[in-house]
Amino acid sequence: MIVAAAARYFAEVGFSGPTRDLARRVGVTQPLLYKYFASKADLVEAVFARVYLDRLDPGWRALIVDRRRPLRARMVEFYRRYTDAIFTYEWMRIFMFAGLAGENLNARYLEHVRELLMKPLLAEISAAAPARKPDIEDMWSLHGSIIYLGIRKHIYQWPAPDDALPAIERAIDRFLGEFAPAARAVSPEVSPPRASTPPRRARS
Repeated sequence: MIVAAAARYFAEVGFSGPTRDLARRVGVTQPLLYKYFASKADLVEAVFARVYLDRLDPGWRALIVDRRRPLRARMVEFYRRYTDAIFTYEWMRIFMFAGLAGENLNARYLEHVRELLMKPLLAEISAAAPARKPDIEDMWSLHGSIIYLGIRKHIYQWPAPDDALPAIERAIDRFLGEFAPAARAVSPEVSPPRASTPPRRARS
């Protein structure tokens, strides 16, 4: 209960918010708060684990490297699942507040993302690239363009598509068009063609 409330609190006010106010929101005393967490840093660690590490699904890496499926299908499905997990008010705002406060949460999380997700994805795309192969900076550029959809919504409060999938598909298609054009073929399992409209009957 305390960690869930702390995630909401830090997402709203940042890490400079006093624990006294947090305890008031939770409905407990500040000494009781420190009974469970010896310091504010310990509480921040618990929030980091809940909001960030717990959302890293081990199945994502297995999806990325499963060559039984087309590359484009894997990329679209991965980013669909990933954005479903992180495009939330808490995730986006805590991440931004952590960066502004100089916390090392961002660096630690991005290290996880690079090792567990970006490097395997880079290897899969490189295997399909006939000539020019992407590097890790190219991968971060693709990643950042997709994450920006969530930033627009939760940080800037600027209009963003309710369904991010079409924008994700376009970003991936642009990326593959540069490095692996043959992989751009739309896979029926990800983007099935729309059913054709039955012809209208002629009026009698």
